[in-house]
Amino acid sequence: MNIILLGPPGAGKGTQAQRLEERRGMRQLSTGDMLRAAVKAGTPVGLEAKAVMERGELVSDEIVSKLIDAELAAMGEGAGAIFDGYPRTEAQARSLDGILALHGRTLDHVIELEVNEDALVERITGRFTCANCGAGYHDVFKQPAVAGVCDKCGSAEFKRRPDDNEETVRTRMAEYRAKTAPILPVYEARGIVHRIDGMADIDAVSEAIAEILAS
Repeated sequence: MNIILLGPPGAGKGTQAQRLEERRGMRQLSTGDMLRAAVKAGTPVGLEAKAVMERGELVSDEIVSKLIDAELAAMGEGAGAIFDGYPRTEAQARSLDGILALHGRTLDHVIELEVNEDALVERITGRFTCANCGAGYHDVFKQPAVAGVCDKCGSAEFKRRPDDNEETVRTRMAEYRAKTAPILPVYEARGIVHRIDGMADIDAVSEAIAEILAS
């Protein structure tokens, strides 16, 4: 099973990808993570990418294609792939088709976690964590049992991410829409696009994804 999982930051895409890895043995292929790992490991494609970045240039589609090709080869035939952050253009979508074909694979589903922008702003801007143990809380949905005291470790120190503010969240949403708009028509024409409510309970989202993969 090979899928593309779409959704803006805060939609829960990372959580769902992790569950798919744990429950179905799939592998999340994040182009950003793969690029950093290749550069750190000093692989041939990593060295190529490093030289491009050191010149202040954007990594080309060709280099990204090489990364994905190498990852699929290393995975073998047993595990399915979850593509995250790629493709972002129609050209990349066509390129992915070719890479998958080389490994005897096809793209089965494109799943988009739909969100309500105002609700997503509330979800993200209300987040805070324990500065000591990292336990997560929310102004509205999950306050500590005792105000100002972490349920997990008892610390009274909390922190918020500086980019968890309304302006940043709405900018991320606009960027997401701009990046996904070019590829959705490609896959809609094939009838493989599915949209589910990303604002639903985490387990409900997982169940909806499982039903799509079973279809």
